[in-house]
Amino acid sequence: MTLFLLLVIAAIVLGLIGVVAEGLFYLLVIGIVVFVVALVYLGMHIKRSGRHQRTLR
Repeated sequence: MTLFLLLVIAAIVLGLIGVVAEGLFYLLVIGIVVFVVALVYLGMHIKRSGRHQRTLR
């Protein structure tokens, strides 16, 4: 979960720099990609933890 939060914070910072700084639009794109990767990671983490709990019962 810490990795997810770190990725989201990095995406926000990159996005803000990409929007504010002139000529650094690519940082906004990288921020969006990092945010999508964070969401995929969270989805995999939730799915994996759900399976683990079912096998314990």
